[in-house]
Amino acid sequence: MYCLGIDLGSTTIKYVLLDEKGTTLARKYLRHQSAVVETLRQMLSDLDKEVDIGAEGVRVLFSGSGALGLAQQVKAAFVQEVVAASIYLKNRAPGLDAAIELGGEDAKLLYLSNGVELRMNEACAGGTGAFIDQMASLLDTDAAGLDALAVSANVSHPIASRCGVFAKTDVVALFNNGVPKSEVARSVFDAVVEQTVSGLACGRALKGRIAFLGGPLSFLKGLREAFVRKLQTPGTEFLQFEDAHFSVAWGAAWRGFEESAAEVKNARVWESIGELNDALEGLKLTVANEIELVPLFADDAEREAFKARHAKNKAPCADIAKAQGDLFLGIDLGSTTIKGVVLDSDSRIVHSWYEQNEGNPLEKLFVQMRDLMGRIPERASIRAAATTGYGADLARAAIGAQFAEVETLAHQRAAVAFDPETTYVIDIGGQDMKCLDVHDGLIRSVKLNEACSSGCGSFLQTFARQLNLSLEEFVEAAMRSRHPCDLGTRCTVFMNSKVRQAQRDAAPIEDIAAGLCRSIVRNALYKVLRIHDVKELGGHVLVQGGTFLNDAVLRAFEQQTGLNVIRPDISGLMGAYGAALIARERTLADTPALNLAVEELDASRVKVREFRCKGCTNHCQLKMNRFPSGQKFFSGNRCDFAMKSGGLKGKQHKGFVDWKMALLFGEDEFDAPTLTKVDPAAPVVGIPRVLNMYEHFPYWKALFHALGMRVVLSPPSEHGTGMLGNDTIPSQTLCFPAKLAHGHLAQLVRAGVKDVWFPCVPREGTPAKEADARFACPVVGGYPEALKLNTEEAFPGVRLHVPFLDLTVDKTVETAVLSAFPELKPHDVRRAIRAGREALELYRTRVRAKGEELWRRHLASGEPLIVLAGHPYHIDPLINHGIPALIESMGVEVVTEDAVAHLAKIPEHLEVVNQWTFHSRLYRAAQLVKDSSFAELVQLVSFGCGLDAITSEQIKRQLDSAGKIYTMLKIDEGDTLGAARIRLRSLLAAVSDRHARRKGLTPVVEASEEPVVDPEAVPAKRRKIYAPQMAPLHFPILAGALKGLGWDVEVLPDVSPRAIELGLAHVNNDACYPAIVVIGQLLEAATAPDFDAEHSALLLAQTCGPCRATNYPGLLKWALKDVGLEKLPVVCLSASSMHGVEHLELGLKGFHRLMIALLYGDLLQRLTLHVRAYELERGSTEPLTQKWIARGREVSARGDGAAFAHDAPQMVRDFLALPMSREKKPRVGIVGEILLKYHPRANLDIVDEIINEGAEPVLGDITNFVIYCLNDNVYQARSFGGSKIKGGFSWLLIKHYESLRRPLLEAVRGTPVEGNMGLSQGLDDIRGFISEGQQAGEGWLLTAEMIDFIRTGTPNVVCLQPFGCLPNHITGKGVMRRLRSDYPQANLCAIDFEAGTSKSNVANRLKLFIAQAKENFVQEQKRAEDEADSNRSGGASGTSGRRTIPILARKPDNDSATVDGNRAAFAATQI
Repeated sequence: MYCLGIDLGSTTIKYVLLDEKGTTLARKYLRHQSAVVETLRQMLSDLDKEVDIGAEGVRVLFSGSGALGLAQQVKAAFVQEVVAASIYLKNRAPGLDAAIELGGEDAKLLYLSNGVELRMNEACAGGTGAFIDQMASLLDTDAAGLDALAVSANVSHPIASRCGVFAKTDVVALFNNGVPKSEVARSVFDAVVEQTVSGLACGRALKGRIAFLGGPLSFLKGLREAFVRKLQTPGTEFLQFEDAHFSVAWGAAWRGFEESAAEVKNARVWESIGELNDALEGLKLTVANEIELVPLFADDAEREAFKARHAKNKAPCADIAKAQGDLFLGIDLGSTTIKGVVLDSDSRIVHSWYEQNEGNPLEKLFVQMRDLMGRIPERASIRAAATTGYGADLARAAIGAQFAEVETLAHQRAAVAFDPETTYVIDIGGQDMKCLDVHDGLIRSVKLNEACSSGCGSFLQTFARQLNLSLEEFVEAAMRSRHPCDLGTRCTVFMNSKVRQAQRDAAPIEDIAAGLCRSIVRNALYKVLRIHDVKELGGHVLVQGGTFLNDAVLRAFEQQTGLNVIRPDISGLMGAYGAALIARERTLADTPALNLAVEELDASRVKVREFRCKGCTNHCQLKMNRFPSGQKFFSGNRCDFAMKSGGLKGKQHKGFVDWKMALLFGEDEFDAPTLTKVDPAAPVVGIPRVLNMYEHFPYWKALFHALGMRVVLSPPSEHGTGMLGNDTIPSQTLCFPAKLAHGHLAQLVRAGVKDVWFPCVPREGTPAKEADARFACPVVGGYPEALKLNTEEAFPGVRLHVPFLDLTVDKTVETAVLSAFPELKPHDVRRAIRAGREALELYRTRVRAKGEELWRRHLASGEPLIVLAGHPYHIDPLINHGIPALIESMGVEVVTEDAVAHLAKIPEHLEVVNQWTFHSRLYRAAQLVKDSSFAELVQLVSFGCGLDAITSEQIKRQLDSAGKIYTMLKIDEGDTLGAARIRLRSLLAAVSDRHARRKGLTPVVEASEEPVVDPEAVPAKRRKIYAPQMAPLHFPILAGALKGLGWDVEVLPDVSPRAIELGLAHVNNDACYPAIVVIGQLLEAATAPDFDAEHSALLLAQTCGPCRATNYPGLLKWALKDVGLEKLPVVCLSASSMHGVEHLELGLKGFHRLMIALLYGDLLQRLTLHVRAYELERGSTEPLTQKWIARGREVSARGDGAAFAHDAPQMVRDFLALPMSREKKPRVGIVGEILLKYHPRANLDIVDEIINEGAEPVLGDITNFVIYCLNDNVYQARSFGGSKIKGGFSWLLIKHYESLRRPLLEAVRGTPVEGNMGLSQGLDDIRGFISEGQQAGEGWLLTAEMIDFIRTGTPNVVCLQPFGCLPNHITGKGVMRRLRSDYPQANLCAIDFEAGTSKSNVANRLKLFIAQAKENFVQEQKRAEDEADSNRSGGASGTSGRRTIPILARKPDNDSATVDGNRAAFAATQI
């Protein structure tokens, strides 16, 4: 028999034909140009002629991103592509450590030693094959041409690899600076490598034997060389196979000979290849749209009316030949285009141009200017010029223009000229989006795309090319569509998969084109601009930018918003038009005339010089252009000091942030007077300059000095700091400040420091009396422990001290210091603590005094002051990328929020739980700015910070209520400041414009008020309460328990696609993805036509503590306000209450009922997951499940614990009596964020996926989570001086809960669903890993569940966390390195989820994970059988017919006396 492996990729088809010896008989690689079936049939037809199969037959196995549907249609086998690739690698090079694979739209790292792990690009497709194609097109070549250029170069330049479209900015800038194409090409490949290594290899070094896979790495020598340059270390070997681009097809074919493999068992053997080809003939697959989209136009009449309406929006024009008097020139120098508009004194357009700059902006500008000069009649002259856009300053210097203005203000001026009542301006260009909220002709707020360019003009150009259409043909096709495809709202490159799928499903090109136009609009509105409600746009929306010249996009926008918008006929020229209007408006009688001489418009006469700037500590590499007119232009600068002094002088004065940094980390002149000089020979303690040290360093410096110890502080952060610790970082989505901690620790180790002090401080002092709690950011509160776990191997001789403590509870500090340094005396430590307190208070007093001084000065002068608000560590210059200096270089002073927050009155009616100390200061600072006339607030937010999804929304609403402009700058490792510069200049320009016009802004959003209590309203207890489906087995029973308490609760059905859309539209997309799902489901119910708002309420279960989930009721209230249902009551199931939300009054009886309900759910969950994995008839478990859910509702409603004790053993008997397979399967434990692991829609039905893959899913009991939460109060009372009453009450509840649970544990004893991780067992398991103080999110429970699974026969654990879930980075991903070290046979996989997470991406990783689980399981079964045979031969009794579960022992730990070093790797426990 022969085996044929067919790999259907996003752009290519590959096949390999093998005989039983593994000899390759035939293979082929061909681009399918979207004609997948047709191309495949032609390839098979040719193969049929070349190879004679004879009578043996051929088994066909499909693989690849586009093969599953096709395989199902022809009833052929399907092999997951990563499994196929790993089969290929194990055959080609058995000792491999890792493989790097780049495909058309994905990048993968496959680790093969020390635990198999797959890492894929989850959120962005920068750095993949399509990225390379996009960059090649910029250089007017193809991928092969790019490779040839790159190989010939020796120099690289920085390019943003995050996004193919954003990278265009850097490439154009390199062209503008005269960099050769070869160096640009080499830089592109280096950017691809940087994206792959820094993103995917985060926390796990790429070393040893590394293989290259995939088309780009097979065909592009320059790309391979770039990887070698980056990864070359002693002992690292790079392998390239001549057939690497056939790896998936080869692996799929080889799989066909493994008769025991699940995919192969029922795979059809074809008599001939021709028979398969016949089956493919005429194959039609149906298009599956989740959401039914209406056509862009119902009929031709509607289309004609649309065209006629927009044809009326024309700018006034005149003939330049007839022009007289003063003319005004506006130039918009963009990243890829040059636009110009000339107005006469009546503001009519007399001349304009629009062209690509082709990498030579100056030359193109001068050509246009010479042409313009030749057209102006003698009786007219250009009186003034203004420039705007990406290259505004360059254009201004080149022609000597009098004015330059930020593009947002230019666009606003142009919009208001078209429609004086403009309320919103949306500009979508080739790679950027701008959204201007306009009120009374002034800009209120500015939104830009910062981290993603999906939805921009290049997005459509890319797909038009893919469909072999010009842009005009693409638009026309979209207009003819009858059934637009739902293609989602994803990254340009990721959407390839949806487009390809639509093509394979035989969707007409018209429907794909229309679907893409709808996607671009939904992306712009919800993902990038985050428009919660169309009403935000107002009644006069003006759209512009080149993308809106596309009628299909314009129509899709109007359909999506339900608005008729204005599109000017000069949509692509609006920036230049606005600049010309500004030139006319600002030209006064004494404004010097523009002096343009034709002979000076010559690019060859421009002199260029390069040098280093001395303006600030960045020391940028500057390029100075000196023009024939004498004007100078500097490029390469990151702030504007270079523009002021030619980069030759330093800053004239120290700004507030510089002063504060010197005070915080400075020398003795800033020290507290209680400090003494320290002997240089004194004991040394190192402190990393990161995270909470930006708040507490004066305390620790004073404390250790008072103890006679010398403090060594790590050096200031620089670009190399982050890379120093890259191999030890556990999560690629961790916030940048936490990642830097690894580099700072490495610097201290290099300096020879042996003791490093980096405590976990989960609670701060309370600076504001109105705060609900005093939690620190969860990273500050717990990350040092994760840092320790992940650096133990890298720095074996270093003692990293990470105790949990509270600076307001001296005893915790004393205990921590004495534990770390037992040679110290307690009374000395107590004296040192007092010194630390005094030093910290002195530091804070000085900061506040300086802030008050600044505030009073600006209050008197009225000059603008920027309050820079964020977390304490955001003042690190590397983290903020010099933004304070950038603001100061614009002529405005800066102060941080902690220096002035105390001056504010108490913020009224906050709509969030005010529980984080750092953020309490933000809310106060926002209140202070809101009440002032001169101050503006700029918030710095770390990319991936889940907390700031809450805080940023609250601060925006505070400022909106006073008509203030809210400016948020997102910061991460990428240091391109383009968006930040535009936002800041826009803010300052808008403020200046407002003062110039002597107008204040009136609020658009009404100020937050105390909710008005309607005496006529129906109380919540008499309303029907709708609850979201958060845990399918538990919530229906919980609803029954609540009914027993008098609450009429109805659990909503499964989540629909519309619910997800509503969640995305009305919840900040940086919020936890389960919150988007849950709130979307409630919004769908509340906005249904038959919803009775007068007699209904909504229920949310709320966790407490530092997790952002505490604020989900607030998110829901905001969303309800957006949809006009702010009076609809929100009822909260929680242990605490919050403002504006009703609280379920449960009492002890209520808790008792809920406990019983959860126990029914837990037992049902254990039983149904096990039986579903083994049931002989799919679905046979469901009737029994529904029967016991009904019984659980009934019993929990009356709180009958005795009835549960009676029912538990009967439930076990009922389920285990169902017909089940006797096949043994590996078990997969599911852990992670509480909502995500139980909510099927949020986790993309991972339970079903695991069962379908032939494994048994196992979930921990929700009871464990409740007990973990109750234990928080016990721990606080015991260790941190918390309330003894709360702690004692929680302890009693835990004991009561455990007694109720006892019958469940007895019922499952001796069955396949046995297992219990009690509180004491969990706390014992985590000893040596993390502390009981990890209480954020799932905290220590997450680690304990993983260890418990591994110990008790479930060594395969998948950890699910929402993107930006800070606590799970610590106790989930953060402990995996140590778990793999201590339990070598553990098979671990961590998956992040967000709104755009692709199911195929999750499936890829899950399939490889389970394939490894199966392989390990088979080896373990064989080992157990061999051991049993050995026992029998030695006379041991048999265990026939009884299932054994392996117990995985922890690897010997020299530091732990609780682990037996002689214990075997596996022991067997019989059930």
